[in-house]
Amino acid sequence: MNTLLIITTLTAFFMASVVIVIRMKAIKQPATFKKIVLPPFFMATGALMFVYPPARPTGMEIGEALLVGFVFSFLLMATTSFEIREREIFVRRSKAFSFILVGLLIVRTLIKLIIGDAIEPAVLAGMFFLLAFAMLVPWRVYMAVKYKQLEKVLRRERETGDSVPSRHSS
Repeated sequence: MNTLLIITTLTAFFMASVVIVIRMKAIKQPATFKKIVLPPFFMATGALMFVYPPARPTGMEIGEALLVGFVFSFLLMATTSFEIREREIFVRRSKAFSFILVGLLIVRTLIKLIIGDAIEPAVLAGMFFLLAFAMLVPWRVYMAVKYKQLEKVLRRERETGDSVPSRHSS
């Protein structure tokens, strides 16, 4: 096993651990529309890697990466829900999220092991960026729609003066 593969795999697992910790802390804070929609915009700056010609995947590789990312996004959607607590919207904690994130990382590592020798490292990096972006965007759009639905419920209940159920969820 080559050293670069070990280093990149360990780095990916470290980054996944950081994401899990950040998500667990974020759950304690109310969600906002801005916090939901901004990450894809921040991540989009990574597309600048495609300015470097060796990082440009072929059309087929782009399609494969986008398709796999889109399929993976459904796992994230399935484990993401919101609830109303204390008249605010929170992301509901999901035990499955951490397992799915680690599982996706394992699948990513296996894909890297299988096709890593057949595809140039820069192209592979571009493909994994596209995969991650195609996973993040649909998930965040889904979250934004669910958030807006609960926001309407909150607004309606504030306007009518009704009490908001402490655990209304979406």
